[in-house]
Amino acid sequence: MTDIVVLGSTNMDLVAYVEKAPQRGETVTGREFRTVPGGKGANQAVAASHAGGTVSMIGAVGNDSFGARLRSALEHGGVNTDHLRTVEFPSGTAHIVVDDEGGNSIVVVPGANATVDHLAPGDEGLIASADVLLLQLEIPLPAVVAGARAARAHGVRTILTPAPAQPLPPGLLAATDLLVPNEHEATALTGHTDPREAAAALLNSVPEVVVTLGAAGSLYATRGAEPLTVPAPQVTAVDSTGAGDTFVGALAVALGEDRPVREALAWAAAAAALSVQRPGASASMPYRSEIEKQHTS
Repeated sequence: MTDIVVLGSTNMDLVAYVEKAPQRGETVTGREFRTVPGGKGANQAVAASHAGGTVSMIGAVGNDSFGARLRSALEHGGVNTDHLRTVEFPSGTAHIVVDDEGGNSIVVVPGANATVDHLAPGDEGLIASADVLLLQLEIPLPAVVAGARAARAHGVRTILTPAPAQPLPPGLLAATDLLVPNEHEATALTGHTDPREAAAALLNSVPEVVVTLGAAGSLYATRGAEPLTVPAPQVTAVDSTGAGDTFVGALAVALGEDRPVREALAWAAAAAALSVQRPGASASMPYRSEIEKQHTS
């Protein structure tokens, strides 16, 4: 099994389902509201665990009811939480509006995640024991950089999801093995709207890039080779929240099992396709047997 450590965020997703998302200044009536454990870090951890990885989470939750639920949800998802801190801050929250086409808009309030600005004692040792470190940008950059550098020092593969999109320090890129932006993040990082051009520009800083393309699949690029496009299964989306995190978690497992890149990307796309057909983020993430069935169908 692939040993994966996730250094990242945990949030309680406060999700409102509406026919059409409101415009600025507009009030609309929703048809449903849910509280669902999420956060990009926690989502990727649960996705990787469901996909068959052995997963540990580094991060923080608040000393509140949301914090207890978030920890419980990770543990129920098979994730080790020994390095998940409890701090005297409110837990992080994400305020999400999901429309009837499955699209979403999100406001993240970091809360306890903002305290994760360094590696705590024992964190580097945990990272050193892993095959893969998963990183995102919903915790302070100093901790992300420290985690990436620790992974590089110990020969651990680092996969970075640059979301929310923001300028990335050279030191972080230098310690990143695989960068996985979506189309919008790739454009924000490079100024190129064409995914191939964006990927080519990103290869100046990192050795491998996967640009996720939503329903169109993904684009893989590495130095000295032609880009590779892998399609995604065509499905009807109910809720795309967490689909990108599902993709990354499953991809980490597949790459840790030394699957060829094309197969790994197709396997991760199968996982994401299953997740968008279900409501919620971590609650929608498929198990390994489901992914295998989708992948081979």
